[in-house]
Amino acid sequence: MRTPRILLATVLTGLLLPAAGCSAIVAVGDAVITAGATVVKVGAKAVGAAVDLVTPSSDTKKE
Repeated sequence: MRTPRILLATVLTGLLLPAAGCSAIVAVGDAVITAGATVVKVGAKAVGAAVDLVTPSSDTKKE
């Protein structure tokens, strides 16, 4: 008994479409993580600059 081509096409489509959707989800997740890391990096630099402005420098000579 031969398998009808429509059944074979349905099974292959059912196997391939979720894989394509999964890679799209991974790509979006990767973009979100990259954007989040950039926000954290910029925020850390801004906080560091603010701390440098507020704290007195120890480079000045005391008389």
